[in-house]
Amino acid sequence: MFRNHSRERKSFNPTRLVASSFAVIILIGTLLLLLPAASRDGKSAGLLTALFTATSSTCVTGLILVDTWTQWSLLGQVVILCMIQLGGLGFMTVLTLLSLALKRRIGLSERLLMVSTFNLNGMEGVVRVVRLAVKGTFLCEGVGALILTLCFWPRFGFSGALWRGIFHAVSAFCNAGFDLMGGKYGAFSSLSGFSNHPLVLLTLSALVVIGGLGFFVWMELWEKRNWKDLSLYSKMVLGISSGLLLFGMVYVFCAEFANPKTLGPMPWWDKLSNALFQSVTLRTAGFDAVGQGNLTESTKAMSLFLMFVGGSSGSTAGGLKTVTIGVLLLSLRAGLAGEAQVTLRGRTIPYQQVLSATTLTLTVVCCFTAASLLMTTIEGLPYLDVAFEVASAMATVGLTVGITPTLSTVSKLLLIALMYLGRVGILSFSIAFLTRSRRTPKVTYPEISHILIG
Repeated sequence: MFRNHSRERKSFNPTRLVASSFAVIILIGTLLLLLPAASRDGKSAGLLTALFTATSSTCVTGLILVDTWTQWSLLGQVVILCMIQLGGLGFMTVLTLLSLALKRRIGLSERLLMVSTFNLNGMEGVVRVVRLAVKGTFLCEGVGALILTLCFWPRFGFSGALWRGIFHAVSAFCNAGFDLMGGKYGAFSSLSGFSNHPLVLLTLSALVVIGGLGFFVWMELWEKRNWKDLSLYSKMVLGISSGLLLFGMVYVFCAEFANPKTLGPMPWWDKLSNALFQSVTLRTAGFDAVGQGNLTESTKAMSLFLMFVGGSSGSTAGGLKTVTIGVLLLSLRAGLAGEAQVTLRGRTIPYQQVLSATTLTLTVVCCFTAASLLMTTIEGLPYLDVAFEVASAMATVGLTVGITPTLSTVSKLLLIALMYLGRVGILSFSIAFLTRSRRTPKVTYPEISHILIG
């Protein structure tokens, strides 16, 4: 009996389970979106469009081939919303919630997966964290939906405002970037019709930021409510996130201040709110209030950096994650200072974590470079525009300079693969490093006496 239990633990593979669960959701979503009833005109959207939309929804990306409002019926929009919620919370989180509702015992394998998914240090209190995460999610989405409904009411009527309020609150909190504004402001308009509405922009920004902090940080903020009592990890998340938001806002405000196609014609208060919103949405949210294709070349280049950083571990956001970049910068500081250890506030960051951060970053950079060069060759488009789309897909951002619907079938399939890789691949990679046991080498090789670097 003990031997069978050991075999079961060994056969359990969290990374494979995560990848499979996302693939199953995408497959089911594709089949549902293929139904004629899912399209507004009563005709099937086609396999490629359905697959692209299902992948983008489940991977909470936001890139689209067709406008969400003008193409999809209420059924299609509900399917998309369900995939966004499942993709944002995580399929296994939902299954755990159902098990709790049915009063089933949460097994060891499920607890291990939750520990990895929520970036916890151990299995103690994991069920409590899941409950807090789910309650917090629906509370934030509910409050956001209420505020957005009141803001949308004068323009869409009560029923239209209510549905849009719910849809955009979930889409923002899960960092998805899908919108339902195409019917009033034109296809692919996103939130350009609300660029002069600070309350809508600030509400969506708050939802995006909260969703991107991570459930572990929520739990600490809720329980300790004191900066001194927070863990070093939570302090890193909050500090890096605040710094990146401020940096992005200042950069966009200055670079786009006189751009007649973006912030130029706006009064200064709208310039500030839109600069903040742009900084927030670049962190894997995907909403667009100013038109990404109209940004200056320098802003587009800066956007690549913020898109790749993304949110934080154990959150609804994508990207490399804030602390990963923080560890790399600390490693850079240690290297420049000639220090043998990477430290922060009197604590040493383990070498294995530094190696994991470096490996993940180099893997993503190599994939991004190869994919962007390949797509540029296929499409014959300017490299920066193609790089913007590739980064948006890999970091599950969803912003576009407007070229995604015009791409060839090969490039669209490549973006589908990149969205899946960006959401599932990075998550699985992180889980693998968290759960992998480090083996002591049986053979120790002599060190190279001298090797030239630089």
